[in-house]
Amino acid sequence: MSTGIPQRTTILKETYGREVLLIDEQGQEIPFVIQAEFSLDGHAYAALQSPAGRKEGEVEMFRIVTDPDGSPSLETIEDDEEWELAAEGYDALLFDGAGEQ
Repeated sequence: MSTGIPQRTTILKETYGREVLLIDEQGQEIPFVIQAEFSLDGHAYAALQSPAGRKEGEVEMFRIVTDPDGSPSLETIEDDEEWELAAEGYDALLFDGAGEQ
């Protein structure tokens, strides 16, 4: 469980705008809308929504990492506890207004 409060960030939006293109298993580019970016417990996370996710009202959570050249990139969150932590942080931003400026 997290003891921190999620803080909004704009790492991806500053670099890519409102959407990022991710490559699916078939090698096709899929546009994902950046719904939220935030830092929590020393890590940065992004809630992204694909066209299919929009229909279902679902987002996908990713960890944001910074490459050696300073560019942000996304990593899949493999650990269930970390995924839950990121999802709870996203919910806190939406429903509690945490991290609002």
